[in-house]
Amino acid sequence: MGQKIHPRGLRLGYIQDWQSRWFSPKKMPELIREDFEIRHMVTERFQMASVSWVEIERAGTFLKVAIHTARPGVVIGRKGADIENLKKDIERLTKRKVYINVSEIKVPELDPRLVGQSVAQQLEKRISFKRAIKRAMERTMGSGALGIKVMASGRLGGAEIARREWFHKGRMPLGTISADIDYGLTEALTGMGKIGIKVWIFKKLFFAKTPRELREQLQRMEAESPTEIPVMDESAAARREANPRG
Repeated sequence: MGQKIHPRGLRLGYIQDWQSRWFSPKKMPELIREDFEIRHMVTERFQMASVSWVEIERAGTFLKVAIHTARPGVVIGRKGADIENLKKDIERLTKRKVYINVSEIKVPELDPRLVGQSVAQQLEKRISFKRAIKRAMERTMGSGALGIKVMASGRLGGAEIARREWFHKGRMPLGTISADIDYGLTEALTGMGKIGIKVWIFKKLFFAKTPRELREQLQRMEAESPTEIPVMDESAAARREANPRG
């Protein structure tokens, strides 16, 4: 199950939220197209800014766009010029009042889209795909991830026949809904064609206790309800003395 479905789609409404938050049954197709154009505009304009994903929220005639990036200074630009130009272009596209917020990603090694972008940039510079992927996996595991899986597909190493290779490290419980697993897809434009890079990162597990927490909880339960020693009355003691086998 977990291998055939998008990890975020499987967990929407449970431990992960939607990247677009609005509801309009009558204008659904055109608003979906509008969201796609906004995200395409942001990613094309800030290709070197390490933009991971764009969150869009609509309320009436207002539109809120949150750009999650590892390099917020590049997105904002000098004295906020770049972000103001982007705001004007989005307002011209949507005919709405736009508010833009730039959020910094503190640990880019735990973001699968940024990890895939890093690997893609190295492949475009003709670095060995195995070396690039293994370095990225080591940095991700060193940043506190519980597991990472990377798949590279295409003409790897300049081979004439395209193939697919997997790299895995740590745990990856794709079928566990309480597991916080993020997914990203990136493409590297090399001289031999496109190379697709898929990255899964297992960050943490919700609703689960460590053995230490379980022991502490058990100790608290034992302290709150001490074991009581049963006391027999005189008649029960006399009957037991008269019939020791009973």
